[in-house]
Amino acid sequence: MKILMVCLGNICRSPLAEGIMKAKLPDHYTVDSAGTISMHEGEHPDKRAIKTAAHHHIDISGQRSRPITRKDFETFDKIYCMDIDVLEDVVSKTKNEEERQKVSLFLEVLGDHKNAEVPDPYWGDMKDFEKVFQLLDKGCDAIKNQISK
Repeated sequence: MKILMVCLGNICRSPLAEGIMKAKLPDHYTVDSAGTISMHEGEHPDKRAIKTAAHHHIDISGQRSRPITRKDFETFDKIYCMDIDVLEDVVSKTKNEEERQKVSLFLEVLGDHKNAEVPDPYWGDMKDFEKVFQLLDKGCDAIKNQISK
């Protein structure tokens, strides 16, 4: 199973989701993250994301931002998007229904389709990053449970 987490710039939400998911799954799973824009390409995650993850004993400091590519639709079995704008952007890059079926909103795994967006903490403070971490942690638990079945 290969999982891709996607947000806008790949410096806050998706790196946290990647780190959390990697911590929950055995090594034979592949988990990566990407963004829909390339503005932060090559950069490490936001310092606040790194600090929040470290507070929970997860090291994301070695990650580097990258934009989603066409190859990702071939490589990954499941692509989780952090919000509706990201979902729409990722879906617009799909070529066929098979690729489209791989893409979903991250928090839909919790069954709450009305509030399925992970808020972007970029303009917030450490409390916002912690709230996002907690949401991502719940979602990653749900994904792990789905995979286990």
